[in-house]
Amino acid sequence: MTLDALLDRAGRLAARPRTVEELPGGLTNRNYKVTTPDGAYVARIASDGTELLAIDRECEYRNSVTAAAAGAGPPVIEYHRENRLLVLGFIDGRTLTSSDVADERNIPRIAQACRLLHQGGRFVNDFDMFDIQRRYLAVARSRGFRIPDGYDDLLGPFTAASKALAAQAAATVPCHNDLLAANFIDDGDRIWLIDYELSGNNDPCFELGNIAAESHLSDDALAGLVTAYYGRPRRSKIARARILGLAGMYGWTLWGAIQHASSPLEYDFWSWAMERFEGALAGFTAGGFPRLLDEVQVDD
Repeated sequence: MTLDALLDRAGRLAARPRTVEELPGGLTNRNYKVTTPDGAYVARIASDGTELLAIDRECEYRNSVTAAAAGAGPPVIEYHRENRLLVLGFIDGRTLTSSDVADERNIPRIAQACRLLHQGGRFVNDFDMFDIQRRYLAVARSRGFRIPDGYDDLLGPFTAASKALAAQAAATVPCHNDLLAANFIDDGDRIWLIDYELSGNNDPCFELGNIAAESHLSDDALAGLVTAYYGRPRRSKIARARILGLAGMYGWTLWGAIQHASSPLEYDFWSWAMERFEGALAGFTAGGFPRLLDEVQVDD
C-alpha cells in the first residue's frame, strides 16, 4: 500500500489539501508530519520484525494514551492496528540535542517532564532491563548474531549490580525508558516526551540514569538531574541512577547487535552498539564501581 493510500484510510489524515513531510530518526518506524486543513499530525508507521527487540505495538499505543492523559506526551488521535499506524498530535517545538540535555538550565525542566510522566497513570506492561538483557542475549545466541568481544566478561558486574539494587527495591512508575535527546521536544515553555515504544513501569532511577548515559552527562550533571527530580540531594539515588545507566548501556548493546544483524535499514548499528558497550565496559570496570554498589544499598 502506498503512503497516500494509507493516509487516506485515517480519518484525520485524509482531508485535502494535504502536505506530508518525512521526519528524521525512526530506527524502528517511519514518521511523517501530515498537515491538513484540520491541523498538523504525526503519522508513526511501525516497521516489521521489532518483536526481536521486545517492542509490543499494542503496549506502545495504550501507554501513549496514558502518557498523553498525564500531560507528558502528545495527544493520541487514532490507532490503526491492521496498518501499524499511530496518529499523534504534532508538537511544534525544537528537538533537543545531547548538549541541550546537558545544559544546566534544562536539567530541572527535564526532571519536571519525567515527574509529570511518572506521576501519571500506570502503563499496561513492565520494563526491567535485567530481564530485557536476558531476552536480547537469548535472541542473539539462538540466531548466531555477532556480539562484541568481551561482552560476557561483564556479566559478573552486571549481576552484582542487580543484587545491590535489590537491597533497596524501589516502587516502579510509568517510565519512557528510551529518553535519548531526540525524544525530548521543547516547545519554548515546557519539554514533551515522545516515542513510547519501549515504555513500561520501571524504577524511576533507570529513567534518570538512561538519560545521563544516552546524552553523555557528566557525573555532576547526573547528580543535578537526580537532585532536581527528588527535590534534594540523595546519594543512594545518584548511585542507583548511575548503576542503572550502566545496566542500560549493557542491555542496549544487544539491541544494537540485533539491529545490526536483522534490520534492513542502511544504518551503522554496530557502531551504535559498540558505543554503548564501551560505556558499560568503562563504568563496570572503573575503580569507583564497588563504591556505587555500597552506596546504593544505604537508604538516605
